[in-house]
Amino acid sequence: MQINERQQMINLLTGVQSSKKSYYTELKKMVVELKKKNMQLEIVNDVTKSFNIDMSMDEMLKNIFDKLKEIFPLERISLSLYENEKLVLTNVYPTNAFYFPIGFVLPKENSLYWRVIQSLEKIFYQVQAKKDDYIENKVYEALGIHSVLLIPLISKGKVIGVLSMGSKETVQYDESDLSFFQQLCDQLAVCIENARLYNEVLTSKKEWEETFRAVSEMILVVDLQGNILRYNDAAKEFFQLSDSENVHQLLSMDINESPIMENLQTKKPVHRQIHIQQRVCELHSYPVFNESQNMYAAIIYINDITEKCRIEAQLLQSGKLAAIGEMAAGIAHELNNPLTAILGNAQLLLRSVPKDDRSYKLLSDIHLCGKRCKTIIQNLLTFSRQDEYVFEDCSVNEAVEQVLGLVGDQIKKQNIMIQKKLDDSIEFIEGNVQQIGQIILNLLINAKDALEDTNIPKKVITIETRSVLENEKHWVLLSVKDNGKGISEQHLQEIFNPFFTTKRPGKGTGLGLSVSLGIAEAHGGTIEVISELGKGSQFILKLPAKQ
Repeated sequence: MQINERQQMINLLTGVQSSKKSYYTELKKMVVELKKKNMQLEIVNDVTKSFNIDMSMDEMLKNIFDKLKEIFPLERISLSLYENEKLVLTNVYPTNAFYFPIGFVLPKENSLYWRVIQSLEKIFYQVQAKKDDYIENKVYEALGIHSVLLIPLISKGKVIGVLSMGSKETVQYDESDLSFFQQLCDQLAVCIENARLYNEVLTSKKEWEETFRAVSEMILVVDLQGNILRYNDAAKEFFQLSDSENVHQLLSMDINESPIMENLQTKKPVHRQIHIQQRVCELHSYPVFNESQNMYAAIIYINDITEKCRIEAQLLQSGKLAAIGEMAAGIAHELNNPLTAILGNAQLLLRSVPKDDRSYKLLSDIHLCGKRCKTIIQNLLTFSRQDEYVFEDCSVNEAVEQVLGLVGDQIKKQNIMIQKKLDDSIEFIEGNVQQIGQIILNLLINAKDALEDTNIPKKVITIETRSVLENEKHWVLLSVKDNGKGISEQHLQEIFNPFFTTKRPGKGTGLGLSVSLGIAEAHGGTIEVISELGKGSQFILKLPAKQ
């Protein structure tokens, strides 16, 4: 009974009438088959998981090859991808088992790989050099490959590449093997396509982030409470941003006056011009809506337009000077003829009148005043000349004399003393005397205005020029100093901003110092200021000396 049961058991396990020897042989074969099936499942599973852990294609091929080699006599595996009607060799493992270099574009003529692409069917090929003239034959011969299995990689009905597996033996694959290889390639095609799509998304995200960071203007993404969610490099550098910042604090702005609140009310973009850290900026706030058209954030775009305002101010000032120039030309034309007659007749009368005559002094005054009028007209024409500015060797002292000839007497009439301390030995500068004169005129007018609003008994403006040597470089300094009301420390940081002025309405435009600084910087120099409230101010124009 026991013998019969045992025999039945053997029959059930093997499906054949067998002896002990055949029983163990069949059992061993079954174990090998199970091991092979398990390994195949493991390979497919690894391919499925490889995309999730961001494994490179080289690593994936290595893992596939190492495990396939345990169940198949393989010596080489390669991957070629098809894109833009080109078939490119992208991966080979082992890394020393390649003939064509990575990146090689396989030609269409007489190509086994292209035959797979065009037929969309797997090909099992026994290498026979004399029978076929495929270009891949020389590769297989050089590598000692005798059998090759090529399978197309197809995703969503489109071929995306070819997987090739070569062996140095003459291998025969059964239907179950071919079915496994097809399943492996189908899964590999899905992973490659997913990886490609993932990389496209990643690349787009990276490009967007790089563009966002690289924009030279400041960009801030904020929520409805003003908390900063994201910012670009320009905003980080300007504001020295850290985490948990609030845009209202950065802009010194009350939340009720916030552009975000205006966005929320109007559902439209908001534009403002504001001052941030002594800079003039344009602020644009754009509402961001969700799918329900509810605003949940805002994009704040800030552009520093200080330089633009300075240039516009300079153009405005140039326009004014152009108008003055036209007016001066008309005045000169109208006044030169009568002035010539006045001066000529006064000279003739002076020659015929004795010096001790009572009328001699009157005639001398007429002649002197006529010469003064002619000098004033000449200085006005020189200063307001609107020719194209040419940089040449010029003297700062000459510019001072021209400006004093234009406005010096007007300043003196307001009981303001002008002290000149001009160093005759200072070097020339390379610049434009009219533009330098414009700076001096602005500084003198500011000094005069600062003295007008004071009750100082002795009002003095001191103009001084001198040379200095700093960091082995020669500089020419022009100082305009007054003993007027001075400038507060708070305003001292803003006086060079376009349109900033401490003068009463109608008295100043806030353009003079901004334009003057721009001219100084165009000459390679700068303007420095020393001031204390109630004790006067000193403006120092610093220009590089002619080398």
